[in-house]
Parts: sequence; structure tokens; C-alpha cells
Amino acid sequence: MLTSKHPVNFPGLGLGKSNPKPVQNGILLSVNVALYVFLISNAFAAFYSPIQDCDEVFNYWEPAHYLNHGYGLQTWEYSPEYSIRSWFYIIIHAVIGKAVSFFTPRKTVEFYTIRFILAFICTVCETRLYLVICQARSRVVGLLFLVIMAFSPGMFHASAAFLPSSFAMYSSMLGLAAFLDGNHITEGIMWFGIGAVLGWPFAAVLIVPFLVERAIVAIRTGHIQPTLNNIARGVIGCFIILILEIVIDSFFFRKFVIIPWNLISYNIFGGKDRGPNIFGTEPWTFYIRNLFLNFNFWSMLAVSAAPLLILQALLQPRAIKEKLPPSITLVSPFYTWLAIFMLQPHKEERFMYPAYPFLAVNAAIAFDVILSCVGNPSGWNRHIPPRLRLFGVLGFVLFTVNIGLLRIFGIITAYNAPLNVYRTLDNPGMGEPGDSVCFGKEWYRFPSSFLLPDNIRAKFLKSEFRGLLPGEFADGPNIPTLLKGISTVPSGMNDRNQEDRGKYVDIARCSFLVDSYFADGSSSPLEPPYILDESNWEKVSCHQFLDVSRTSTLGRIAWIPDISLIPERFRRKWGQYCLLKRRSS
Repeated sequence: MLTSKHPVNFPGLGLGKSNPKPVQNGILLSVNVALYVFLISNAFAAFYSPIQDCDEVFNYWEPAHYLNHGYGLQTWEYSPEYSIRSWFYIIIHAVIGKAVSFFTPRKTVEFYTIRFILAFICTVCETRLYLVICQARSRVVGLLFLVIMAFSPGMFHASAAFLPSSFAMYSSMLGLAAFLDGNHITEGIMWFGIGAVLGWPFAAVLIVPFLVERAIVAIRTGHIQPTLNNIARGVIGCFIILILEIVIDSFFFRKFVIIPWNLISYNIFGGKDRGPNIFGTEPWTFYIRNLFLNFNFWSMLAVSAAPLLILQALLQPRAIKEKLPPSITLVSPFYTWLAIFMLQPHKEERFMYPAYPFLAVNAAIAFDVILSCVGNPSGWNRHIPPRLRLFGVLGFVLFTVNIGLLRIFGIITAYNAPLNVYRTLDNPGMGEPGDSVCFGKEWYRFPSSFLLPDNIRAKFLKSEFRGLLPGEFADGPNIPTLLKGISTVPSGMNDRNQEDRGKYVDIARCSFLVDSYFADGSSSPLEPPYILDESNWEKVSCHQFLDVSRTSTLGRIAWIPDISLIPERFRRKWGQYCLLKRRSS
């Protein structure tokens, strides 16, 4: 057992000395060790995880850049005409970058500091939930939860992402911990509410099973009034947060807005040719495949948690049956979330982020049920030697960990070029204020203006894409002009993803250009192979980028070493991802 005489103290979150409940002795990592494991995992993600979704860049990183540096790209969601994104949420992150800017002029330091702080917040939330699971459920379930969260590709993407769904994931972990830790209803409602108000309003669904259970228990025990009082205090706290958000967002947009309602209204009641479906749809199996890629066999165990619990209750003594109702409540949020989002035509990986901790809890509980069966000396497996059973259990856990690590390393080596290719621009004499970095077909991989030197702007070239690209906020060199830029309705915006040709610039205005090239040589008049046009463009920075069209399925989903022992058909194939500079005429 690993222990610590001086546990890390996070007052108010139940970590370290502020937690009144003693942790049981046994096969349990101490709070300090758990925190360090989570922190190493999440910090690694903060510095190496590619940005998965262009929405993270254009809807969150760019507005934060605008607040801190007075310019940035603007999506239609931030037009006062539609106002479905919260400036309050952006401010929470932008202040971190602004504080960093007082110590260094390098915007990349701001970028990675914000990501690291998000990783640290995720770490605290994970550690808090881990501790409560060990106390309220079992030490084995807690340890399995740690393994799943720390070594899964899904958390590698979600832990440090600048996304409302990641923010909702953080708060949902604290909300779940509150409900598990001594029935703290008010605190639980507050945390879930903060995630729904400041993050993603749909995340409020995750609290429903816990409220239903508390209502049933209150009716059965006659404690209706105390339960209602606790719920009322939690709801009032959420309304206070909502009012604060309304005040701040209304101040920025210069009109009364309720961002959570605007977001719900557009996504559910958008009307014809509006709503999320215009951005693409996927079959119902999308999340099954995606969750398996991100959590491998743990995702299958998560889905099997409820059936296994019911089967265990049918076969085990009465004491197990009495624990079934709270166990079903605990595993229900994941099923609820998965069912709701599988039914939605528009699907994205980030929509699953709030449910990731619940997936890990479900999988840990399911595996614990299996362990209780495997470890039963009088069961069907009594003829299997104990050491062989232990070897099988440890083998499975190590196998899943290795699969997760292979995918994480595969993602980094395959898709990290967009985070690295711009470093050359910081070299003396490479770029000048007023230069433009242009994007054609690679527009959706732009990692934000934080990775460009100050006053070098991102511009878009016409490509085969037919949707609406971001425009630009009006320059805001000081606070009055910044606020005016936020509250001014920009031209060329719409909520139907209809193309606006005013978003493009002529290639003659481009000082630099970002392009990719793959061996299949596919191109078009709108997407020529700029990398091969050496008479007009020179390569200043190139990184390898996975050629998915020529790489096998195995090579796309996991890291495969490029050695002669690997058959050619299984090796990963590469293209180039380059920053090009216009040659002097």
C-alpha cells in the first residue's frame, strides 16, 4: 500500500485534511499518489493532445484571443443577432492567459498555460471523485476508476480541452462526488448546475437519476420537507450563477440574453434548415464505435454494468440485493446520456465528454462484479488456481492500459503537426506584423491565433468547402473598442451554414500558407498542391502527417513502429503538413 503522511489539501473539495472520512486501509493508492497519476496523465494531454474539433478553436480559443489581444476570428454564434455562446465562459479562461501575458510576450505560453490549468482542474475533480468512490463504494472500484480515467484516449482528448462539454465533465464529477459522499444534495445540485449554466445546459440530464432516487427515498422515509429544502437551496444557488451569467453576457452583447436558453432553443427548436443537423449526421452506431476507440473494452463493460448488477443480486445473498437500488441509480446517468445522444442525428465525439466519468464508474463497477464472481472460492471457478485467476485479471487490466497508450501515442505521432508547424514563425526575421498566414483546405486544422506571433493574422482561401467560415472581430486595441466589436452585428453571418464569399482573401495577400500533401496527389483547381509549387512557395517548416487513405485500419487506430519486422501493408504511411512562405519576386 502506498501512503502519505502529508496528504495534499484542497479545502472545500474533500481532498486531504478537509475530508472528514478516513480512507480504509487496503489495496488503495493514497490521495497524493492518485493526484500525481491523474496530473501526469492530464498534463501530458495538455502539452501533446491535438485539438480534435475546429469548434474548440473558432468558438472558444479565438474569442479568448480577442479578449486578450484585440483581434481574432469570429463565428456566427458570437454575433449579437444569434448570441448562443457565453462570454462569461470565455472570460474564465481568458483571465488565465492575460495573467501569463504580463510575464512573457509569447502567446504560445498563454495557450499551453490555459491547457495546463484545465488539466489541473480536471485532476482535482478526478481525485475528489476517486476518493469518494473508495469510501462510498469500494477500494477496488476506486482503483479501477483511476486506471480507466488515467490511461484512456477519451480522457486524453477531454481532460484539457477548452470546451463547455469538458467544463461540464469537471463539474459533473464534483456533483457525483457530492451525491455519493454523505448525500450532499445541495452541493450536488450546485455542481451539476454550474456545469449546465456555465458549460453545457444539456449536462443537467446527468443529475436526473439522483434526484429521482432522493425523491423516492424521501417519500419512503417521510423526510420530504428536509429533502425539498436541500433541493431548493441547490436550485437557488444555480439561479444565482445563472443571473450572474445573464448580467455579464448581456453587458457584452449590449442586450438581454440568456445563453443557455438560446443554445437549447437553436438546437431543439431551430426550425427548417437550422439546428445541429445541418452540420452533418451520423448513424446510431457512431458512439458505439467512438467509445470503443476511446475506452476499448471498458466501454463494453460500462454498457454491461446494470445487467451484471441485476444478475449478481439474483445470485447473491440478500445483502447484495439491498444494495441494488443505489447501484442502479449510480450507473443510470451513463445509460441516460448514451440513449439520448444516440437518438440525435448530429453526433460529435465531444458530446460524450460529460459522460466519460460515468462510463468509467460503470466499467469499474461491472469489472468489480466480475471480480467478485472470479474470486468466489465456492463458485464455478473453484477448480481454477487462484494465481491463474489473478494473472487473468491483471492481464486484462494491463492489456487495456497498453491498448489505450498505443492509441494515445498513435494520435500524437499522427496528428500533432498543426501544433508544431508554426514555431518557425517565432524566429527573428521570419514574419513581420501585418503578415497573413492563409488556409485553404486545411482551415479546420488551424489551432488558433495563440500559436501565431503577435499581429500575424489567419486568413482563408477559397477551397472545396461550401459552408460558412468564421469572419473576424473588429479590431479592439482598447476596452471601449473591444466591447464595441463584441456588441456590433457583423456582416456575412447566418445560422444556416450558408457560404459567405466575403470570408476569403486573394492568395496575393498571403505571406505564408499552410498546406498538406499526400502521395495520392488528389487536388483540384481550388485545392492545388501548393507544396509542389516551389517557384512561388518555399517550405519553412514541415512535419509528417498520417496519410489515412493509404494506412491500414490498425495503423489508423494505434501506434505501429516503423520497423522492417512490420509487414508493409500494416505500416503507417505519411504525408507532409507544411508551413510555406511566399518566395520573393
